[in-house]
Amino acid sequence: MALFLHFGTNTFTDSEWGTGHVDPSIFNPNLLNATQWVTVAKDFGFKRVVLTAKHHDGFCLWPSKYTDYSVKSSPWRNGVGDIVAELAEAARNGGLELGVYLSPWDRHEHCYGKTLEYNEYYMGQMTELLTRYGEIKYVFLDGAKGDGEKDMEYFFDDWFSLVHQLQPGASIFSDVGPDTRWVGNENGVAGSTCWSLFNHSAIKIGGYSDARYSAEGDAFGQDWVPAECDVSIRTGWFWHASEKPKSAMTLLDLYYKSVGRNCPLLLNVPPNSSGLISDEDIHVLKEFSELRNSIFSHNLAKFALLSASSTRGDPNDSQFSPKNVIEEGLYTYWAPDQGQQSDWTLYLEFQQVITFNVLELQEPIQMGQRIIEFHLDMLDENGTWQHVVNGTTVGYRRLLLFPTVKSHLLRFVIDKSKVFPLISHLGIYMDSYSVPQHVSDDAHTKSKFINNLVFRRTAYNLSQSASI
Repeated sequence: MALFLHFGTNTFTDSEWGTGHVDPSIFNPNLLNATQWVTVAKDFGFKRVVLTAKHHDGFCLWPSKYTDYSVKSSPWRNGVGDIVAELAEAARNGGLELGVYLSPWDRHEHCYGKTLEYNEYYMGQMTELLTRYGEIKYVFLDGAKGDGEKDMEYFFDDWFSLVHQLQPGASIFSDVGPDTRWVGNENGVAGSTCWSLFNHSAIKIGGYSDARYSAEGDAFGQDWVPAECDVSIRTGWFWHASEKPKSAMTLLDLYYKSVGRNCPLLLNVPPNSSGLISDEDIHVLKEFSELRNSIFSHNLAKFALLSASSTRGDPNDSQFSPKNVIEEGLYTYWAPDQGQQSDWTLYLEFQQVITFNVLELQEPIQMGQRIIEFHLDMLDENGTWQHVVNGTTVGYRRLLLFPTVKSHLLRFVIDKSKVFPLISHLGIYMDSYSVPQHVSDDAHTKSKFINNLVFRRTAYNLSQSASI
């Protein structure tokens, strides 16, 4: 998870998309404290902070040499302040990663609409952000532009090359990547099927977006571009005094539908006009953190005797043992024998009956995303196997919430996989707070998904035989 910080002149004008003509004198967050922002993020489980260094109005939160429309023309810090610098120092001291948002659309800059001139201007500002403030781990490129605005061609490939040249470790986000892609909505919800694989050529940045394709990805895509879910804790992206934050339970539901569907979650928590994250937002984030810790700090699978339908290699060698799935991390995993072609199964036997309603799965994604379809069964008190839940795709992390059940013997079955499946982690949990909305993908959606896989495999003429 990362914390998004929408902040700028919009914070003081009760607006979302600024005109680009607001007097900079309005910007004066007299209590601004970037350390508070970082502390909130760190205390409640976020690994990165991302700042809107320049939003669509063109106002810059750092003293750019390319424009006077910035903090240097405001009364804040007597015109010598630099919010990007203060946040960079706070993040570095707090051990968090730093990301920047630099809007391509600029409603203030006079050269916007002049293709060559504005692209040079934009790359100049990007260079400032990527060379003044130490390591930048993330760059957010927003494709938004209002109707009736000036036509503008962005040199995206040049921008991407510049970012990777100046900050080789930075991940670039846009509608299509190249490193992470937009999930296709601002609700914080990924598709119940979500592949990190994708085809860059299928979507144009800022153009018409196939929301379903963005949300689900492509099982046979040519590019590794994980989806990212972005959503605001409030109705708007900037702080408005009239708005209240979402509840902690709403954020938990979004967590299941983003992080729990193979996506990073970029949660916007906008600082207020004083320059601080509001107490009511902090209270919700605290409750959200406590809910996650209460649920996911007790993995019942650690108390199970684990076995498998098959295991690759020497049975006495622990390298691919089913026991690896209760270890944390991606670099240990269970691998079935390569002679087994389907119904790859893990069994979890408990000494006593357990009560649970959450299944957690992880694949070692450094080896690719493989699993297409899976399900979980339990043995009932009559000795009969009963279906619990099924799903499609796993990836970095999959969480499935279902009605509470009890059993002492579980079997996790991988029904379909692109190549031999691998499982790096399996968790069984009890969520006493949520009310599950459904048990599994409905049959119609599942059928359409499988048929679509067959169609795409034929269309792309890709082989399923490649294996590591």
